[in-house]
Amino acid sequence: MNVYYNNSCKVCNIEISHYKKKKVEGINWIDISGNNKLVSELNKTPEQLLRRLHVAKDDELYAGAAAFILLWQYLPNYKWLSKIFALPIIYQLFNILYELIAFFLYHKNKHQLEYFEK
Repeated sequence: MNVYYNNSCKVCNIEISHYKKKKVEGINWIDISGNNKLVSELNKTPEQLLRRLHVAKDDELYAGAAAFILLWQYLPNYKWLSKIFALPIIYQLFNILYELIAFFLYHKNKHQLEYFEK
């Protein structure tokens, strides 16, 4: 499973660093910051990559709230959280909250687009 995250975003980095400490086998942590190769590999624009967390598993690419739920399924002490946040009503609220936070973080870190080749 590949986790694509923005290491240059301070908030994102703090959270992902916490997850990385769990040292789960089979999770590859990939920084998307200025990584043009990923733009074509994942068929995403730099804006899309910077905007949300992405997780690839079994030839499927998950983004945003769905990516977090998938990631939590594999992290010790987070499996219960993935089950709760996957419940339909809770998922809808989580997705709205995630998108709101992602919107503000994206605009805060939008300057990072200059590190991607045009």
